[in-house]
Amino acid sequence: MDGIMRQENDVDILKQHLKTSVWKLKLGHKWVFHMNNDHKHTSKAVVKWLKDNKFKVLEWPSQSPDLNPIEHLWAELKKRVRARRPTNLTQLHQLCQEEWAQIHPTYCGKLVEVYPKRLTQVNQFKGNATKY
Repeated sequence: MDGIMRQENDVDILKQHLKTSVWKLKLGHKWVFHMNNDHKHTSKAVVKWLKDNKFKVLEWPSQSPDLNPIEHLWAELKKRVRARRPTNLTQLHQLCQEEWAQIHPTYCGKLVEVYPKRLTQVNQFKGNATKY
């Protein structure tokens, strides 16, 4: 995405990709959507779209540990792109797209699979730091 991410962009991204991602990850019907508490994600427009489309959203209190699997995915993408050493914004954009395309859906699925372990560990450590 070029520019600043806004709530309207978030709704568009969800419309274009959420159902497809659920299908590709073979999550079936028993899944819960998790997002952080960034204002663009919790805007009325986003909340309404998720509700209108009957998506169950995990309640996530503010100031809570960010265990969203997407954070690990972003870290993986960042590691891959950094290894290729882009030298300008155009090259950075191109390398991000190339590396993103190379991340296999099973990698994403594994991040989701360990999610219950993350939540259990956070609960055991009463919200303090964990290995995740």
